[in-house]
Amino acid sequence: MESKKRCSWCEKDDLYRDYHDNEWGKPVYDDDKLFEFLILETFQAGLSWYTILAKRENFKAALDNFDYKKIAKYNDSKVEELLQNAGIIRNKLKVRATISNANAFMEVQKEFGSFSKYIWNFVNGKPIDNKPKTWKDVPATTPLSDAISKDLKKRGFKFVGSTVIYAHMQATGMVNDHVENCFIRK
Repeated sequence: MESKKRCSWCEKDDLYRDYHDNEWGKPVYDDDKLFEFLILETFQAGLSWYTILAKRENFKAALDNFDYKKIAKYNDSKVEELLQNAGIIRNKLKVRATISNANAFMEVQKEFGSFSKYIWNFVNGKPIDNKPKTWKDVPATTPLSDAISKDLKKRGFKFVGSTVIYAHMQATGMVNDHVENCFIRK
């Protein structure tokens, strides 16, 4: 049986391969899913994506299924509860950023009708296909991720540096960085 050729970053184990094959780089237009990825990416800052992916279900349970309307109302006792939860990343700044990002997310929805309309407008509603030959050709940031990061920060979002935003763009299919020999590309 011939194995599928994939992007080299995902060959660690089945969790990574499943994420690569079924989610990474597929366009996401649903606000709930965009928020989930945004929060997971912000918790990733300074850590590996694998660490976050392995804790994804724990995050989902701890953060009310990534319900930004509920998260926006979290108080100090909920923050303390989250900081005691060994199943997630217990970083006080990131936990507090999750709450402020939920509020900023809803402000963007009010202004643009949806977060999806806002974020996808940066790429005119269509994924950018970078057609990288190898993983070495994939950047960590781009001028576009710089611009989106700057705009999000201006709107009150936290932990949304250019690297985090480029990873979010990859995860949600705003950019297609599947390498040339990856079966997804074919």
